[in-house]
Amino acid sequence: MKMKILIFSIMLVFLTGCMYPNQNRVENQTSNDVELEMVQQAIDQYVEDKSGLVPIVTKDNDTPIYQKYIIDFSKLKQENYIQNTPSSAFENGGVYQYVLITPEEDPTVRVLDLRVTEELRSTQHRVNIYREENTYPPFGEKVTSKLYTLDYSKINLDHEVYVKSPYSTNNLPILVDVEGNLVIDYRLDLYEALQSFDHNYQEGDNILPILTDNYPFVPAYTVTYTVEDGEPVFSSEFQ
Repeated sequence: MKMKILIFSIMLVFLTGCMYPNQNRVENQTSNDVELEMVQQAIDQYVEDKSGLVPIVTKDNDTPIYQKYIIDFSKLKQENYIQNTPSSAFENGGVYQYVLITPEEDPTVRVLDLRVTEELRSTQHRVNIYREENTYPPFGEKVTSKLYTLDYSKINLDHEVYVKSPYSTNNLPILVDVEGNLVIDYRLDLYEALQSFDHNYQEGDNILPILTDNYPFVPAYTVTYTVEDGEPVFSSEFQ
């Protein structure tokens, strides 16, 4: 019996470690925080010197907001606002895309975890193939009039696909919209954030900023949410 308990305890420790995204582990968090602060200081000085201009890569106007304002490290390095691209940045072989939120009001540095992108890419490819051969995307159950679960059997998968949250140990579900685009459902993380942090959100407000206000990560590949009876729900445009 003691041996069984010991083995179970070892397995539990191992599994717990696996559940946490690498960026949330203690040995990586300090380095990430330091690099984030380094980039923020460079951005602050650049914006001050350039009368409000921000060093970003130009994107199409319809690019989703949290993927739109990608920091251009070449501009920062050319004018000595930063010496080296952060080791955690995609441009230097890392897993994060450094982005700005609220670039016009208060340019704030956050990161997009590109491992989320990898999780979605192969599934989106399967959905696209199905869509080319069929009239509709591989809809499962109806969540709202504009969002559905995926019917994984239609895209030749025998298991559901989840995305590992950058905010928690949650495995986040993937939904599909009426156009066949995959959407990450952040309601689990939003619920926990609403319970954990002070806020004044009311019904109709976009509550996604509660994540970017309290964490270094942006919630990519999703839609907007509001609050209803204290719980996160999809905003009216996605009902």
